[in-house]
Amino acid sequence: MAVMTATGDTIFAGQVLAYGSTASRAVHVSNSVITAVEPWQPGDLLATNGARLVALAADEVLIPGLVDTHVHVNEPGHTDWEGFASATRAAAAGGITTIIDMPLNSVPATTDVAALELKRQAADNQCAVDVGFWGGAVPASLGSLAELADAGVFGFKCFLLDSGVPEFPPLSSDQLRQAMAEIATFDGLLIVHAEDPGVIAANVRPHTVHYSEFLDSRPPAAETAAIRTVIAAARETGCRAHIVHLSSAEALPELIAARHEGVRMTVETCPHYLVLSAEEIADGQTQFKCCPPVREAANAELLWQALTDGAIDVIVSDHSPSTADLKLFDAGDFGAAWGGISSLQLALPLIWTAARRRGIDLSQVIDWMATGTAELITIGDRGRIAPGLAADLVIFAPDDQLQVNAAALQHRNAVTPYDGRTLDGVVRTTYLHGERIEADNPRGNLLSSKRK
Repeated sequence: MAVMTATGDTIFAGQVLAYGSTASRAVHVSNSVITAVEPWQPGDLLATNGARLVALAADEVLIPGLVDTHVHVNEPGHTDWEGFASATRAAAAGGITTIIDMPLNSVPATTDVAALELKRQAADNQCAVDVGFWGGAVPASLGSLAELADAGVFGFKCFLLDSGVPEFPPLSSDQLRQAMAEIATFDGLLIVHAEDPGVIAANVRPHTVHYSEFLDSRPPAAETAAIRTVIAAARETGCRAHIVHLSSAEALPELIAARHEGVRMTVETCPHYLVLSAEEIADGQTQFKCCPPVREAANAELLWQALTDGAIDVIVSDHSPSTADLKLFDAGDFGAAWGGISSLQLALPLIWTAARRRGIDLSQVIDWMATGTAELITIGDRGRIAPGLAADLVIFAPDDQLQVNAAALQHRNAVTPYDGRTLDGVVRTTYLHGERIEADNPRGNLLSSKRK
């Protein structure tokens, strides 16, 4: 029996996912930072020297805190939909220790420095996890995007069609190129809601209770055409571009070809496109509405293949909540109901449940939901368990099961298409900066990505 001398404020001992594999390890933490990751066996004695020992149970794995780069918190302005307190509690309960807030659905939208400061003031002292912010690229903000970058946003979100909220108008094709040219001057990142307005206008279905008709109103061609526009602008300007919430696999060949050509493109998808399918959505079930829409099961399998092949880079929640009345459950009108899926707390078990049934291991899931997302926004101190990185850690029980009860989630509103589902994987404890997250003690930092 070996005796190990432990150092640090806290030592986690047990199965640890680090360096691409799960093995018996001891993780040493001091001053909110991981100081060492060492081999360890259950029979070894740890001379803790007064440090706190966290011994994992036999069915638990220590994983890095997830980084979710696509979350609509909605505060200020629509805190009844969601807010920093409820969203970050939900994130922590789901093993997410860093979120990046989207610039729209709050009022004002985060399209200038003054609005960013209001957002920071709203978030201050409320957050259970670390929070950063995207800025908005809208017609009025063109020419001043560098100011937002200097103020600390991690990049810029734009739409190519009506966003659904008046505070966040879309960019035309010419304005998209203008934005990209501007962002390229400081090597920033533009993230794009890619649906083509012309294709959508040609297929519009303003009112329908039939999911098949709603699906037809947002055809794959809308994503493919818009992504083609983004590729052309990125090729011309050299700007880094990222496609958010890809739902259609039809656009993947053009994305792959562009990347082989050297165009700086990345792409994400979301749990709802990987777990849900059009075939299971009954007429009037507007809790499933999102844009772009949930497509057929065969399309979902192509997205999974693209993930494993590396054609899709990351998985994010696109948590886009609302109050129940905006979903128009009584009318069941897919055309008029608010579009958005609430899944922040459930993202990890949703993906793990589906991944393990396809023979995908937990380390790959973490690559998509923690390591890759941290790399997307160039935060180098999180998303992995390694010395020198932030001690944002999660005790996860991959074989335990969760029965989803919408009313018991930390989300502000009990609206989710996953209510009643049984999922694999339970987050038992989440640590931020080396300390266990407690709901009544928000310690999350407001993050800033300062331009060098």
